[in-house]
Amino acid sequence: MRLTLTQRLSLVFALLLLVCSSTSAWMQVRSNRMHEQEVVQALSRDVAQSIGRDVQLTDANGLRPDAIRDLFSQLMMVNPSVEVYLLEPDGHIAGHAAPEGRLRREAVDLRPIRQFLDGRMLPILGDDPRSVDGRKVFSAAPLAVDGREVGFIYVVLLGEAHDLLAARDSADAVLKTALWSIGMVALLCLAAGLVAFTLITRPLRKLTDSVRRFDMQGAPPEPPEAAPAPSESGPDEIAVLDSAYRQMQRRIGEQWQALVRQDQERRELIANVSHDLRTPLASVQGYLETLLLKDASLEPQERRRYLGIALDQSRKVGALAQSFFELARLEYGFVQIEPESFSMVDLVQDVFEKFELRAEASSVALLAEFPPRLPAVQADLGMIERVLSNLLDNALRHTPGGGHVRVVLAAAGDGVQVTVCDDGPGIAMELREGLFRRPFTVGGERRGGGLGLHIVQRILHLHGRDIRLLDDPSQGAALRFSLSTAS
Repeated sequence: MRLTLTQRLSLVFALLLLVCSSTSAWMQVRSNRMHEQEVVQALSRDVAQSIGRDVQLTDANGLRPDAIRDLFSQLMMVNPSVEVYLLEPDGHIAGHAAPEGRLRREAVDLRPIRQFLDGRMLPILGDDPRSVDGRKVFSAAPLAVDGREVGFIYVVLLGEAHDLLAARDSADAVLKTALWSIGMVALLCLAAGLVAFTLITRPLRKLTDSVRRFDMQGAPPEPPEAAPAPSESGPDEIAVLDSAYRQMQRRIGEQWQALVRQDQERRELIANVSHDLRTPLASVQGYLETLLLKDASLEPQERRRYLGIALDQSRKVGALAQSFFELARLEYGFVQIEPESFSMVDLVQDVFEKFELRAEASSVALLAEFPPRLPAVQADLGMIERVLSNLLDNALRHTPGGGHVRVVLAAAGDGVQVTVCDDGPGIAMELREGLFRRPFTVGGERRGGGLGLHIVQRILHLHGRDIRLLDDPSQGAALRFSLSTAS
């Protein structure tokens, strides 16, 4: 049978309560009995001495056993619970008034008698002659003849008659009272324990239900409510566990959503790669097939034109493959920056030289603006060169003939600010939100910026920087980022 935590705690508590209550009742009964024995023994401490002084229990020959029966009959009229015995110096019973066959011992241990006579703390229990192993409170006094110790008078204060009467009249009542007391206390404490355990384990049950409802295989969970931070001075363990679980659930939910998003982006990337490569590959294949089929009939000039187109399309395929490869290395952490100090002015001039022929062919002017004393920057030279190249390539593709592409350098705080502007048509409002994200397709419509802008953002993130689009209606598009100055 499977029990819940509350049921197990209640069961263990009930067993402990029963054991503790039974032990407490037993100790209480024992304590009351010892108190009664102490009171009786203290009140009757001198009984044996008084009997020895008032009754002739010895003669010239020693003890008189026959005197005990007469004395016992007299004492029974006064106190029926006492029993009187004459003991020899070694503890053997020399005289008694017990009925025939009721005496179970032939001797009494003298050590308790010596302790009693020495005035030790009461109660002191001695051997009960009418029981094999019973012990009872007593009173004792030495008997002497001519200064010679001839034995002891031994008085059992709560004798057999007392035991029979007590057992008949009060044993059942005491037992019933004890059982009722134990039962009432156990029931009250058990009820209180059940209520306490229910209240204590309620947060744990709620946490258990929350864990059961959590399903990693299904949709990502709703963001859980923020759990209040437990007090550092005395945190509740269940509250700490609940807070930790909520944080774990929130973190798993975020990671799950990130995984879903990454998987979706991966699928979209594969689709986009296929889309971007399909056109140039088809063009290359078409022109090569044309050359193969019409090789004998083509003029040399026409053949060179077909080969040039195929070569240009193959370069596009190579550039796309290189961009995808570089993006994969950036996204999966295969690239580590190697910072060095260099001049942004020199780097801009070098990049301009690389795009100079292309700009002239498109009738676009490349302009650079920078102050006379610009501090050097601390960054990865190769990566920043790729950033400028991608931005200039993007600007040249969108700038019409007769336009300008400007790179503006300026000192800003503890860094150097770089702005790349063009005279193109600008960027539509619906495309600005995902401008620096990897291209993706929604409902057949292409969204997000190009691979070049996404690579730019990744490189700048490695440098702890970001890029943003300036909202300037006087320009086509203006992108700005900054780099830290060299220390």
